[in-house]
Amino acid sequence: MTVYTPYYSSRRSINQSRSWSRNQNVTRFQSNIKLGPVAHIVLVALMVVVLGLIYLTQATKTTSYDYQADNIDSQIASLSDQKSDLEVENARLQSLQNVKNSDVAKSMTTPVDTNYISE
Repeated sequence: MTVYTPYYSSRRSINQSRSWSRNQNVTRFQSNIKLGPVAHIVLVALMVVVLGLIYLTQATKTTSYDYQADNIDSQIASLSDQKSDLEVENARLQSLQNVKNSDVAKSMTTPVDTNYISE
């Protein structure tokens, strides 16, 4: 039976200078891939295109909200027109009822004989 005991090894060796302080990396990453100026321009152009697409998607969302708001506004306008028509109808019906119940209408008599003109 073998027992594995891990050993702690410091990242700092004794031979390194003492200029490193706590919470600093002692290694540096150097990429093996070197990009030229054309590749940088292409990457920047690609980032601009992606940001433009993101902006356009956000702008079209607000446009769809505008269409929904216009639809609701038109419904409100049609319902307010319908309400005003119903108010006029209500007033007309109530006025006929008031006329029928007035003292003048009660004192009127119905005609005995009615004649119609025909063509």
